[in-house]
Amino acid sequence: MTDVVSGLAPELAGAKEGQGSKPLASASERFTSYDLDAFEVPGGREENWRFTPMKRLRGLHDGTARFDGSATITVDGSSETVGRDDARIGQGGVPADRVAAAAWTAFTEATVVTIDGTPEPVTVRVTGPGEGAVAAAHLQIRTTPHAEGTVVVEFSGSGTLADNIEVVLADGSKLTLVVTEEWADDAVHVSAQHLSIGRDATLRATSVALGGDLVRISPTVKYRGPGGDAELAGLGFADAGQHLEQRLLVDHGEPSCTSNVLYKNALQGRKGTTDARTVWIGDVLIRATAENTRTFEFNRNLVLTEHARADSVPNLEIETGEIAGAGHASATGRFDDEQLFYLQSRGIPEDVARRLVVRGFFGEILSKITLPDLRERLEAAIEAELAVTGI
Repeated sequence: MTDVVSGLAPELAGAKEGQGSKPLASASERFTSYDLDAFEVPGGREENWRFTPMKRLRGLHDGTARFDGSATITVDGSSETVGRDDARIGQGGVPADRVAAAAWTAFTEATVVTIDGTPEPVTVRVTGPGEGAVAAAHLQIRTTPHAEGTVVVEFSGSGTLADNIEVVLADGSKLTLVVTEEWADDAVHVSAQHLSIGRDATLRATSVALGGDLVRISPTVKYRGPGGDAELAGLGFADAGQHLEQRLLVDHGEPSCTSNVLYKNALQGRKGTTDARTVWIGDVLIRATAENTRTFEFNRNLVLTEHARADSVPNLEIETGEIAGAGHASATGRFDDEQLFYLQSRGIPEDVARRLVVRGFFGEILSKITLPDLRERLEAAIEAELAVTGI
């Protein structure tokens, strides 16, 4: 018997993602299914879950969470609210872990934002269900052929949220996407992002994670035709007790496509508290059919105190020798004392000098946000984080 989606035998299907008795050798065999029961309950030792503090997921992974609340989604711009039977839902991708499948099973209505022509920027605000409540949500952002637009998705509030975000780019279109995680301290957010890119389409996506108790984001990029171009950039600032996890897969299955990934995290903990933790997993798969691919991924982590931990795992899997270029890199380091000394030698106080270094570290990511008001607001939020933490 084989799974209808993956085509793999049950003992093999999805082992790399937390199901099955034998690990899979390739990301191309990653198990996906809309069926929640097709996923075994992960215990935390599986490759897909080994960095995640399972007890802090509040039962999202094992079925004990009751989806008794609802997230509020408001859109500044044109949108639709549709049922789960709408033919467009699911065109972006298929859940690849049990929490994404649970969110898929639990949602009743989806919000669809369609970018047609060259509209003004659209803002989607998603507010959590409230402290102690659990909710599932589904958002789809799609473009028409040759459309060009900007969408900002802002997450805030309290509670626990599991969701799927679909981004479906039509041929020749271009989308600039900014997703911000500005949760209250109690919030848990587990989100699967399904990014489907049409022929000669362009995606510029920027992620900013500042708040929440546990935030785990899993973007998957897939190409539907040649000439697709995806750029994923992100930053995270983890304070004491926060767990920020970014888990990416860029799946090159079409020829002459491009991807660039750049994520930066800064983190610090405090004595006597749960450590600040960031996790970045960057998988890039270049299939045998993806000739003339060009791809690069890079992760940098700035550890500001002893009571913090950054995990970084870049993976590059190439099944063809006919590529234009590919590379990956990761760097994790402590605060640069030479930079600090240089600034102090010019009369800048130590606390101010430290803040300048952190601002400069994040500047490359923030500069990709082309909406001035949003960029200034996020810069102010980072400044407030620095002030609270005493950096």
